[in-house]
Amino acid sequence: MNTTWDELVSAALLGTERRTPPALPRDGRDATAALLDAAALHTVRRRAGLVPATARARPEPAPADPRPALPPAARRRLALLLADRSGSGSGGGRRVGAPDLTELLPQWLSTANAHGYQAPAELLPALLEAARARTDLRPAALALGGPRARWLAGLNPQWKYALRAGPATVSGHAAAAGRAGADEARQVWEEGLFAERVALLVSVRRRDPAAARELLTSTWQTERAEDRLMFLDSLREGLSPGDEPFLERALADRSRNVRSTAAELLAALPRSALARRMAERARTCVALERTGGAARIVVEAPHECDRGMQRDGVVATPPSGRGERSWWLGQVVEAAPLALWRERFGGRGAEAVVALPVADGWQPELHAAWCRAAVRQRDAEWSRALLGPATAPQEGSSWRDPAKLLSALPPGERAEWVAEFIAAHELSEAFRLLGVCEVPWAEPLGTALVDALDIARDAGGYPWSFSGVMGLAERCLDPAQADRLEVLTALSDEPPSASPGAVAYWAEAFGRLVGTLRLRAVMAAELTGRGRAPLTP
Repeated sequence: MNTTWDELVSAALLGTERRTPPALPRDGRDATAALLDAAALHTVRRRAGLVPATARARPEPAPADPRPALPPAARRRLALLLADRSGSGSGGGRRVGAPDLTELLPQWLSTANAHGYQAPAELLPALLEAARARTDLRPAALALGGPRARWLAGLNPQWKYALRAGPATVSGHAAAAGRAGADEARQVWEEGLFAERVALLVSVRRRDPAAARELLTSTWQTERAEDRLMFLDSLREGLSPGDEPFLERALADRSRNVRSTAAELLAALPRSALARRMAERARTCVALERTGGAARIVVEAPHECDRGMQRDGVVATPPSGRGERSWWLGQVVEAAPLALWRERFGGRGAEAVVALPVADGWQPELHAAWCRAAVRQRDAEWSRALLGPATAPQEGSSWRDPAKLLSALPPGERAEWVAEFIAAHELSEAFRLLGVCEVPWAEPLGTALVDALDIARDAGGYPWSFSGVMGLAERCLDPAQADRLEVLTALSDEPPSASPGAVAYWAEAFGRLVGTLRLRAVMAAELTGRGRAPLTP
């Protein structure tokens, strides 16, 4: 009987009771056995009849990676972190109180890259798979994987993100290798995917800003508006006076968003022509007035937003609920160089200027614009003055964003200010501020945080009210704080005012924090070659 494969499949799907199999049973066997025998025979026949495919060319060998290999213990640690990246752990779920390895992987990758290691070849597939699932891992994972990771990604379509997420097509070595590298860079710029072009622009800019601007200028007029905006945004890193002519031309761009970004970048260059134009406008709006021996700031907001202002990035139409004149004033003051106000206010420094009273209720608008200017111009003196004392009440300061102002301060001063803030205010109010502090948190910030957590425990509430702060502490607190936290893991008598079971929950939360800090210390030692290989969990 000439039976086709499709007939066998159809009989198997419907069942031999509903459809008679095309193969007749023999020797008293039932229809099901006959069907399976026929399928086995047909499978062998199909395989035997396959025509050999044309052999494809072998891929080029993976490029060499001259970086040193990971120490054995660190190699084993990376394998464990990648195996636990889904949070499943070895027992079907992370143990209560155990460190969350998925949150430690980004920090491990960052530290390993700082040491200049290469990823083990056998772990590259797992590393690429982890970065495919988590976009936040990609830059660090691809840096550790190096050229071999990108070579491997070229063989698997599921990892194609690795070919677009960094300067994969033109490496730094190739671009610096003379004419051949320059030709390759030009080809990628003219023919590559958008992400490849952005990565190339960033890579070239870090080595040769003038060459990067030349690339950008060569195709600027033919780029889409959204692409021009992204290319402009890549100029933020390493912004210099050499970028001014290009940015001035971008002020006449047909896209409003491009014009606005160009104006913002020019305002961050205090000596640019745009900054000088904004300074002249600001002079006509803000002045010092002396009445009866007392000085105060008076404001006369712009009465119109002329074409020159709009060309310099001032948006004419305010958001809903905002007055036009106050909206224009904020944009002008924000874009003016902060050095203007020392000269405008009789040589007063930032702290003295901020302390001056402002007439007619203009203080919130004026101070908010100065805050944005301080952040944009990375001015520590003005950021410090606008922040004020960390112990001061925060009510009535809606115009101020402490987290952004802190980012303009040196890391040590940042940590000291946040430590004072934590001691004076609710711990929950410090969450955003903790996020801008350098990791690991420097003293006295670590001590202030541990003290605040101890106070929160004694208050009788539950630890999950501070889960965000605890999560940050696991990743950012100095591991040296583990010994001090150890005493907080002991169970104590539950006070009458405490919530039911709160003491036990706090002990568990502190136990997890201590375990995570100690694991981070072990991981750091392993990456220096001093740690021993971890045991299999």
